[in-house]
Amino acid sequence: LSCPSACSCSTKKNGRLLAECAYKDLQEVPKGLSSNVSILTLSANRISWLGQGSFAEVPEVQSLWLGYNQIGVVEPGAFSLLVHLKNLDLSHNKIADFPWQDLRNLSGLQILKMNNNHLAGLPWDAFRSLKDLRSLWLNDNELTTLAEGTFDNLPSLSQLQVFNNPFNCSCKVFWLKKWTENTSVSITKGGSTLCVAPSRLKGRAVMDIPDHYCVAPSVQLTYLSNLDNTVMYDGLTLTLHCSVAGSPLPEIRWKIQTSSHRIEISGPNVARDGNVKQSQERFLVFKNGTMAIPNFSKQDEGIYTCLAVNDVGMRDVSVNVALAGSENPAEDLLQDDPQASYLGGQSCFKGDEMDPSGTGEKLVIVYHMPRKSKSRAGGSVPQVHLGTLLLALGIMLCC
Repeated sequence: LSCPSACSCSTKKNGRLLAECAYKDLQEVPKGLSSNVSILTLSANRISWLGQGSFAEVPEVQSLWLGYNQIGVVEPGAFSLLVHLKNLDLSHNKIADFPWQDLRNLSGLQILKMNNNHLAGLPWDAFRSLKDLRSLWLNDNELTTLAEGTFDNLPSLSQLQVFNNPFNCSCKVFWLKKWTENTSVSITKGGSTLCVAPSRLKGRAVMDIPDHYCVAPSVQLTYLSNLDNTVMYDGLTLTLHCSVAGSPLPEIRWKIQTSSHRIEISGPNVARDGNVKQSQERFLVFKNGTMAIPNFSKQDEGIYTCLAVNDVGMRDVSVNVALAGSENPAEDLLQDDPQASYLGGQSCFKGDEMDPSGTGEKLVIVYHMPRKSKSRAGGSVPQVHLGTLLLALGIMLCC
């Protein structure tokens, strides 16, 4: 049994060794502590720094009280070896950055107090290994948002304090409202968990964000065709239109997977003046949600996915586009996809919508190969006779 001169050490009735070092004006964790200390009190000192080896002498500590210090720096590894820790109090310090990975080894932690610090954010999986955590204090910090899933995988959690944080009540924290409505966890002073922004919600409780402010995306994919004329001099242009709804209005993104490329396009790449902003000139994406692929060819076959993304969530819808070029469309289609059905006689014109009752997996466009025909001037002009647009999917997909 050893005890630093600044501390008072004693054995409790349950056999645990207590090292009482509070209110001693200490500037660092004292040296000379016994290795079997299970309760270490260092509250109300002037400790400003915790290093990787600060608690190397007390590997069996179960309760560690560090509240009301001046801790601003916590090195990675400072707590990772304290595998027996059940109670950790770091409240009323100056912690802005914390080594959250240290908590992965503290699976027996039951109480974690980090209130009254300068935490501006924390990763969504910061607490995922704390299966025994019962009480979590995060109030009076500088948190403006919390990632969805932050309090998942905490089966023992019964008390949560997040009040007095400057929450920006965009729809990124709407999940917190829904979570509090369905959880059995006690949200202490939930009415004081207020929005600071945006201005329309300032002073309003996070739990009172109106449902209609935040609506998950819905998305609808429509095929548009330039089949107004069976003679096209510029080849086949495949056009897909992505219609989205939600609040806030979702952002539209495209993913394209062909046999040779995987392409992601975030936002429009065609400016108002018609110039293409990015390098994907093959795929023209417009602000209104339309994508056009001029001179569509076999190399452009693949899966086209439209994603609608807002702060509430994401929805996507895909279509598998294949191109056939046979004089006998039915035979060609069945060779490419024996499970597909030939819908002879159907055609699709500009503005047709895809039937959501379709059960297939492909949208197949079948057209006749180009032939030569004479122009009025007597020259030879390439002519494309478009045949039937075959649907194994129906032409409108929605989600």
